[in-house]
Amino acid sequence: MHCADTSFLCSLYRQQSHSERAIATLEAIGGPIVISPLLAYEFRQAVRFQVFLRSRDAKKGYLETEALAMLAQFENDLESGVVIEAGADWTEVAVEVERLSERHTMRRGARSFDLLHIATALKWEATVFLSFDDLQREIAEAEGLNVLPMR
Repeated sequence: MHCADTSFLCSLYRQQSHSERAIATLEAIGGPIVISPLLAYEFRQAVRFQVFLRSRDAKKGYLETEALAMLAQFENDLESGVVIEAGADWTEVAVEVERLSERHTMRRGARSFDLLHIATALKWEATVFLSFDDLQREIAEAEGLNVLPMR
């Protein structure tokens, strides 16, 4: 099972510095990316928030047309099975995320959603965690997940 975080999804759906590596990694793994409804929400929310930022400062964020195209491609990939949204036992995830918080937050400054994505991957017994976020990568690796793309 290949689980992703928001940084990986953003690199797939918007041209960024990591986009080529994200696309190459997706092609190399040859299977779907599995995400939770929470991650799907976070991705959609992040894209929408970028439109808000752009409305306040033209040097920031995304154009609305770009954001809508990103969201449409994401929905298309959900429909076609490139990305699969799967449920989780949120009680078990909550126990796991608390363990991760105790272990990593005071030493590394881990954020809530980042830990939730890692906890979900661990509860799903994922084989790979896809991320470009340095801190999430570090924690996922410390917890025994194989993290891609390789640096």
